[in-house]
Order: sequence, then structure tokens, then C-alpha cells
Amino acid sequence: MTTLAIQPGLLVILGATASGKSELALAAARAAGGEILSVDSMAIYRHMDIGTAKPSLAQRESVRHHLIDWVDPDQTFAVAQFVELADAVIGDAAGRGVPLVATGGTPLYYKSLFEGIFDGPGADENIRQRLRQLSPQELHGRLTLVDPSAGQRIHPNDTKRLIRALEVYEITGKPISSFQQEWNRPAKRHQALWVGLDWDREVLNRRINARVRDMLDAGWLDEVRALLRRYPQLSRTAAQATGYAELIAHLEGRCSLDEAAEQIKIATRQLARRQMKWFRRFPNVQWLPADQPMEANLQAIMEVWRPESATRIGMGSK
Repeated sequence: MTTLAIQPGLLVILGATASGKSELALAAARAAGGEILSVDSMAIYRHMDIGTAKPSLAQRESVRHHLIDWVDPDQTFAVAQFVELADAVIGDAAGRGVPLVATGGTPLYYKSLFEGIFDGPGADENIRQRLRQLSPQELHGRLTLVDPSAGQRIHPNDTKRLIRALEVYEITGKPISSFQQEWNRPAKRHQALWVGLDWDREVLNRRINARVRDMLDAGWLDEVRALLRRYPQLSRTAAQATGYAELIAHLEGRCSLDEAAEQIKIATRQLARRQMKWFRRFPNVQWLPADQPMEANLQAIMEVWRPESATRIGMGSK
């Protein structure tokens, strides 16, 4: 039996995609008579259900979920909007005396919610448009020259973060890693018990491959087809959802379905590695062996979680 250190407050359950965190969070919320705060940048979008692994309608009816199906896929959604909405959810739950479990797969949302928004310069669309003309390899090469630390940390295919890092450098003359070092301070906006699910990488990869197959069998391609009929142009942020671009490429005749499926598996495995690199850097996460029965992990959590003492630090209730 895994033993956790006793901590009060909000419960956070971390894990890579396909790790089983949603199931564990649902079980914890049910056991505590609580609700779930989704910390997921893609579950926020309506009509993108299968590919974002949203909880089923039955699960959402049995336990109240917050910040799922919040905006349409042709709308952009920024991290600052998430923090404002999540703060309100946490404050409301605390005011009602309802336990809250935060779970999802977007590391930047967690970091911003618990530590504050990264205070870098605003966007410069002219710079971004120019940088978008470069290949990922060119972007990564440029970043490695001006900011070796960020170049080592950011995946060569993570175009969005590469462009942002180069944009910050062009605007300020300072590497983005210098700003992020200032941002890397202990969490203090909310108290929480942080729990993570730890998988062997190869086992997790097999789970990811199986889940992609299950999603396709469940009608993911039809979902994308219907999505494009309703929204011919996805927003910049919605279009970043893993797997959707690959299935759109198939529907446009640029690849076979088998090729799209393999690309989705690769992209999802890369996403999982990036998620875990972030999550490993979060302080005070207590890692549970994900290959043991969920009931054992749930018991370990419920023995130390004190949902009745959940409070918010440094803010009044909303």
C-alpha cells in the first residue's frame, strides 16, 4: 500500500494522456461527494468529444464537471481566460463547502492557475507570421543559438512554443528561459494535495496506441467530419488538438486513414512525453504506481485528503 503525506485542500490528479487520471478523479470526487474541475485546453471546446477523451454524459450527470464544453471550436481560448474561470469555480466550490478535484492534461493551465500567469511580452502578429514561414528545424536551430536552455527543453516539432520563444527574444532581447526562471516559484495561489499517476513509458505507449484505435472505432472520424461541416475553420487553439489535424488531412485526401492513425499515435506519444516532463518539474507531487488497482490508489488518496479543509489562499471567495 502506497502511503501519502497528509495535506489539506483541493485535490489535483496529474497524469499523461491515457494514464487513467480521469477515472481516478471521478472515483475520488464520488467518494468525497465532490465535483471536478477540468484542466484541459481541448475539453473546453464543444463538439470535440471523442478525440479529447471527454467524460461521458453519464459520468458528467453523476458528478458535476466544470469548464467542459465552454466555447465553440471556431473561437480562440487563452490561458488567462481559463485562470479567471477556474478561480471562480474554486471559489464557488469552497463557498458551498463542496470538495473539488482538478484533473486534466494541460501543464500550462496548472502552472498558471497555481503560480500565476507567465508575465512575458504580448504577442506580435507580424513576428509570428514571419516565423511561421520557417520549418520546425529552422525554428529550433535559431532558438538553440539564442537560448540554448529553451532549445534543449522545447521539442523540435513543437512549433507553437518555438515561435513563442523566438518572439519573446525578438521583442525583449532576453531569452524566454530568463523570464521562466523568474516564474518558477512555489505554488501559492491555491492549497492542494498533488497526486500523479506514474506509468512505465512502454506500457503507457501501448495504452496510447490502444486508445487511439478505440477512439477511431468509436466514430472519431465521423465526429471530425461533422465538426468541419459545422465549423469549416477551427480556431488557432482548437486546431492544436492532437489527432484532429491528422484526420482532417485524411478527409482532404492527403493521407490514408491508416497513415493518419499512425501519425496520431506518434503525436499522442510525443504529447505524453511533454506532459510528463512538465509534471515531473511540479513541486510536491506524490506519485502513485499507476499499474496497481485503481481502488488501491483511491484508498491511498482518501486516507490523506481533507476535502472539508479546502481553502483558497490570497483571494476572497467569488
